[in-house]
Amino acid sequence: MLAMNFRGPRQIRLDRNKPEPEIKHPYDAIVRVTRSLICGSDLHLYHGRVPDTRVGMTFGHEFTGVVEAVGSGVQKLKVGDHVLVPFNVACGTCPHCKQELYGNCNESNPEATAVGGFFGYAHTGGGYDGGQAEYVRVPYADVSPTKIPEGMDLENAVLLTDVVPTGYQAAEQGGIQKGDTVVVFGAGPVGLMAARFAWFFGATRVIVIDHVDYRLEFARKFAFAEAYNFREMKDPVVFLKKATDYFGADVCIDAVGCDGTGNALQSITGKGLLLQAGDATALHWAINSVKKGGIVSIIGVYGPPWNLAPIGSLMNKGITVRANQASVKRLLPKLIDHIMSGRINPKEIITHRLPLEEVPDAYRMFSSKLDHIVKPLLIPPRAHAA
Repeated sequence: MLAMNFRGPRQIRLDRNKPEPEIKHPYDAIVRVTRSLICGSDLHLYHGRVPDTRVGMTFGHEFTGVVEAVGSGVQKLKVGDHVLVPFNVACGTCPHCKQELYGNCNESNPEATAVGGFFGYAHTGGGYDGGQAEYVRVPYADVSPTKIPEGMDLENAVLLTDVVPTGYQAAEQGGIQKGDTVVVFGAGPVGLMAARFAWFFGATRVIVIDHVDYRLEFARKFAFAEAYNFREMKDPVVFLKKATDYFGADVCIDAVGCDGTGNALQSITGKGLLLQAGDATALHWAINSVKKGGIVSIIGVYGPPWNLAPIGSLMNKGITVRANQASVKRLLPKLIDHIMSGRINPKEIITHRLPLEEVPDAYRMFSSKLDHIVKPLLIPPRAHAA
């Protein structure tokens, strides 16, 4: 089959002869991919910033597909079902899954002490091949895969596998109250969703900070937010303090993670020398821009083992930090309702639709922010097969 093939940092190839996946466990399903996406988190892998990302791996944790085969233990899915597959690989029965912490499943990634299993996200995420391919093996098939509701646009469905719930959870974790000022660091797809959903929770002011002008303009149109370029500021923290009458934002959301930029020390130690787990500039700004007693929501990905962070400011300001991988399955019912009711049309963030065969170019474009790209969609050649 065709599949994306990781060959090393900034080296992506198309593998035309990867073996098709097979049923390995009674609770497996084989899914023929109909749509997949490239995520900003995939760029962390692409840039070589996630440990144990092995040559030959297929990325892609956002995909939909048609069930082609099921193991003998699968009861909720049948061959022919068209499903959206959340990025969490979750068993559904461990103590964490029972708390609906599907991103922290204790069984799908037993060698990890923090995260659960994820599709297409290095061996730190369990080593599961992802959906930037024609076929995927889906473990625990009765748990997370969800039949796409009749009448739902397929592009909206694929965005429900990560971007929409992750953006929603970013806002939810912020504990946003009516009248709050919310600052979102990062105008990528997750930041855009977080900013848009901030209004759903009652925010009266939403500010987005980024350094790419076309993304900032997109934030103004899609998320109805104020949007500012930090490269035009002497100090983003001072700017935000002034913008909030020197009080600070009620909620700050870090939607950037380890691929941040804007601070030389962070970039050198986190992205150049790899002495810390990526560039934590956005986290610094969030902690220092939020009000005393405010909330910082971290949804941007940081890998092990550690990052330079202003723990003194965190403690002395009495800040609450809430962070986790999105629990997609928990959030799907309400998000499906939001989409089917017309309150949000997530596919508006998809700017590029490309055949799977062009996956190397898609990564290059997305990484370099070429052609005003916001969110790239990949379409496998067998997407419309009978």
